[in-house]
Amino acid sequence: MKFTIESNELQKVLIKISGVVPSKSTLPILENILFTLNENKLTLVATDMEISMSASLDVRGSENGSIAVPAKRVMDTLRALPDAQIVFNADTGNNKIKMITENGEYNLIGESSQDYPAIPEFKSSNELLIESSVIESIISKTVFSVSTDELRPAMTGLLLQFKEKEMRAVATDGHRLVRIIYTNLPQIKDQKDIIIPSKALNLISKAIESGSNTVSFSSTHIKFSFKNLTLTSRLIEESYPNYESVIPLENDKKLLADRNILLSAVKRVSLYSSNTTHQIRFSMKKDDLKIMAEDIDFGGEAKEKIACSYSAENIEIGFNAIYLIDILSHIDSQEVIFNFSSSVKAAIIKPVTMKENEDVLMLVMPMRLNV
Repeated sequence: MKFTIESNELQKVLIKISGVVPSKSTLPILENILFTLNENKLTLVATDMEISMSASLDVRGSENGSIAVPAKRVMDTLRALPDAQIVFNADTGNNKIKMITENGEYNLIGESSQDYPAIPEFKSSNELLIESSVIESIISKTVFSVSTDELRPAMTGLLLQFKEKEMRAVATDGHRLVRIIYTNLPQIKDQKDIIIPSKALNLISKAIESGSNTVSFSSTHIKFSFKNLTLTSRLIEESYPNYESVIPLENDKKLLADRNILLSAVKRVSLYSSNTTHQIRFSMKKDDLKIMAEDIDFGGEAKEKIACSYSAENIEIGFNAIYLIDILSHIDSQEVIFNFSSSVKAAIIKPVTMKENEDVLMLVMPMRLNV
């Protein structure tokens, strides 16, 4: 197997797919990336048995073949090299690999391509053509609130609900929740719910290409097909909790504020909150919001007052500053609306302006205030 390529071109593609490669695995072969050359087309494959990615790029090929290449070693080498032409030469008989540049030669040992697991093939029951901007929006606004608790596997992924005239994206970790409703999307054949692992979402966000992309899925797998790259992931086959039951309907107290001013104030005041609870306090009265924090253990405290629009009865409510900062950081509107009911019920946060065909709702649970 032999081909020639610019080092930066190979590195760009490897960066996209190397995130799949496990750093340590009970199957050492998975710590490799499969290189397959067919004339002037090089195909790269990485998998951890749950998620697989493949990418193709043009090279100057001179000898077809296939070999599994140690991912970390080849990536470290490419990062250390200046932009240069590389001749990649692999002897598939003894799995010896040689990378030659104008000034250097780098030798490493690969593994047989026959030992590398195949990407799972599945029969798609549904297919959707979706713009990359929609996929990017879904991931950027939801993945931060996906749970990391492996004891609740359903919540470690993103729920996609396909309904008759809309698609819903939902993520929650039990403390905060994001629900986005998209309308005016192409109709799919089946109305169903699927849960995509968060690792797959993070990989997609780094690999996505502009334009229309195809998303196809079955009851067990989902595949994202971009121009020169595909990602296939096993779905989380669990039942997602009834998230709609925690979205309050009676939050009649409304606060309107500038998002950037509010976010900056919360960040500053939270520096003086407890390192354990990260609790901050919102105290609201007519057109006035005070944000306060106190660190009882170390004696620090802070408070700020910002202008807002608020006309309901006075109320105080506590929040975990980290959760609130996350939510405000992932809203792309100049102003935000908070809807409250009481100091012990969830607050709803919405952007004032939303993109066409996109309805965003975020929710954060309150913290019991220290008297």
